[in-house]
Amino acid sequence: MRDLEHKLSKERDTYQKNTVVPLWQLKENLKFRLSEMQCYLSEESCLKSKFNPVEMLQKIELVKKQQKAILEFLILESLALERELEDYNTKAVAHSFEEKNGLFLDVPSALLSLECPYPELKTLVINEYQKLASGYWSKLQEIDHQLKVLSRNIDWKEEDQWVFQTVINQYPSNLRRRRTLYLDVLQRYLPHKSRHDLVVHEKAWDRYHFIRNQRRVLILNWAQARKAFLLKAATTVAEASAAHEAEVVLADTRQKQQELCADLKAKVLQWKAQQEEAAQLQAAVAARRKERKDEEERLQKEREMIRRAQDKEKLKKYWAEKQLKWQEQEEKDLQRLEELRKLMAEQAVKDRERVKFRQALLEKRVLEKKEQALQEAREEEEKEKCLEALRQQVAVVAKLDPARVVADTAASRARVGIGTNKEFDLQKPLFKLHTYSEQQIISDPRLRVELALREAGLHKTLYAKEILPKIPPLKVPRRDMESTAFKM
Repeated sequence: MRDLEHKLSKERDTYQKNTVVPLWQLKENLKFRLSEMQCYLSEESCLKSKFNPVEMLQKIELVKKQQKAILEFLILESLALERELEDYNTKAVAHSFEEKNGLFLDVPSALLSLECPYPELKTLVINEYQKLASGYWSKLQEIDHQLKVLSRNIDWKEEDQWVFQTVINQYPSNLRRRRTLYLDVLQRYLPHKSRHDLVVHEKAWDRYHFIRNQRRVLILNWAQARKAFLLKAATTVAEASAAHEAEVVLADTRQKQQELCADLKAKVLQWKAQQEEAAQLQAAVAARRKERKDEEERLQKEREMIRRAQDKEKLKKYWAEKQLKWQEQEEKDLQRLEELRKLMAEQAVKDRERVKFRQALLEKRVLEKKEQALQEAREEEEKEKCLEALRQQVAVVAKLDPARVVADTAASRARVGIGTNKEFDLQKPLFKLHTYSEQQIISDPRLRVELALREAGLHKTLYAKEILPKIPPLKVPRRDMESTAFKM
């Protein structure tokens, strides 16, 4: 170890001499040059002669290259040391069992080198130490066996295990929703692992850490117990030596010496009982902590299951309400569709009736037009006959009468009032009118009721407005004149 320490110290001094010292010298040189530049700003020639910036930059670049080469060499050397440490680690693991066995079960030299005048007391102390060490050793073996079993059950790769540990260590233990947060992050960093795998590995990892903490606490307790036992043994041996000296000096106090030995033995047994009780209390505390943690995990699972059941129930209720709304809307739509179909069927019947009526009316009009054409043809024929008869009537049938040529005509005689017997009717209308007569208009009951209400002064009342539309006419209007626009 001293040779290794001397070698490391020598290498550190060499590294400081070759790397750190040139850097500090370059730094001090640059500070000195800068101070000179500030002092001799006005003296340009002197500055040019004393300071060359190009040369200084070259020195800096050279130092950078040297530092880069040294860093690369150190990186390679660190990798080689890491490989060498891994080899040492594998070798050390092979000898760890023997070293632990020696650490626990071998009697320390401090107990063997004790000078006790009573061999039985020394043997008793050594036996008690071996019992105490064997108890701790059995507990340690049990814990190591549990760790080995957990390590065999964890079949994760080293990279996945490293990612798992790194992500969990990033979240402090007092953070709210810590477990949900690091599980979500682990699902992102380890997509090839399911959430169930992560939860199972988390439980195994917590169990592994719990057992590791137990192992560390056990080793610390063993160190304290070993130290206390050695101190107590030294004290006991010192007391026994003092008692033996007193026995040699005072032979008559043998009984007191025996009582003192018994007292010391009782103290050792009491101390052993205290140690065993302390170990049992520690084991009970650890068991209670584990039980409380398991209970918390069970309660967490139950709460999670209850929450999921509530969510499922809410979801079922929501879908049932949604289905009921859809069914009600579908029934309304079907009812509305049925009403529309009925209305469309009634309208189709009415339309067919109207089409039939219009078709019959069209046929009637065609017949009327044919009859009118025949009537016009007959009238035209009769007109031709009348004209022919008129032409026959006005044909020249008069005989030769020269005296008639100079005689007065019927028109000239009529102008002077000769030979007229008829009187002119001044009340004769100029044109023939085709409309309703006064008698036809007065015979309408609606007009007579309106005139009666007007004479009574009631034609503008609500009563008149209500009864006048309800009075039927004398003749029912034609069916084709009835509008159905406001009956849809």
